[in-house]
Amino acid sequence: MANGLSDHRIFRFPKPQWLNSAYTRTAGVHAAGALFSLALFTFIDAATFSKSHLNGSHFHVNFVDWIPGIFSTFGMLIINSIDKTRLSGDNFSYSGDGVAWKARVILFMGFAGMAGGLAGSVTVCVLKYVVTDALWPELWFGVANIVANALIMLSCVVLWVSQNMEDDYTYNLAL
Repeated sequence: MANGLSDHRIFRFPKPQWLNSAYTRTAGVHAAGALFSLALFTFIDAATFSKSHLNGSHFHVNFVDWIPGIFSTFGMLIINSIDKTRLSGDNFSYSGDGVAWKARVILFMGFAGMAGGLAGSVTVCVLKYVVTDALWPELWFGVANIVANALIMLSCVVLWVSQNMEDDYTYNLAL
């Protein structure tokens, strides 16, 4: 330990104190919820507009367009269901099996679901709307799918970071 710095730190600069605040954690959770609701609003807006008779289009949002959002949402739920402390190391308190390894596999599956959702939304947009030469009102159906999945991913990142902030005055009680 040189210059009084901890050996567990990566960067030289200290973390700001406002990041350890309970208010920052609460604001992060609310911001993640706002991003997720904005994602759902964006996609549902495009889906309802596609079914309207006033848009004059033969393109409609059907179940194929919903599949990427479902995968992204399941990936977000999986990722944010995992406790960060389970990823740090193998503790043998659960019947001798490595908990960290299992948590990392589940976390990978969550990230794969979210990445697959975003890639699927790009694929649906390109194959369904771009290749068939859809113009802007119809092209919005595919773009809204991409925007919604990107917002779900951003919401997942904000929620993961805000849930895993360390606070000196917070105690986790588990039975």
